[in-house]
Amino acid sequence: MPTYVIEREIPGADKLTSDELRDIAAKSNEVAAGLGMPYRWVTSYVAGDKIYCVHEADSAAVIVQHSKVAGFPANKVTEVTAVIGPATAGN
Repeated sequence: MPTYVIEREIPGADKLTSDELRDIAAKSNEVAAGLGMPYRWVTSYVAGDKIYCVHEADSAAVIVQHSKVAGFPANKVTEVTAVIGPATAGN
């Protein structure tokens, strides 16, 4: 299943409380479970006025559908084409 990075512009995202983040996570899980198709939320990062999410789905259209049903913005959805890290250097 392809992996996507979703950029969500949410003013004040870095000021969201732990309760608000919990509610967002619960809503995302609820919507993903109700899509009726393969969907996996991997992780998300809150940075400034944005939340960057990593999700797996069959297509970018499914990512957009999840966002729309959940009520979250999906300002940019980009398919991941490679993953690199320290081990990529082969040291």
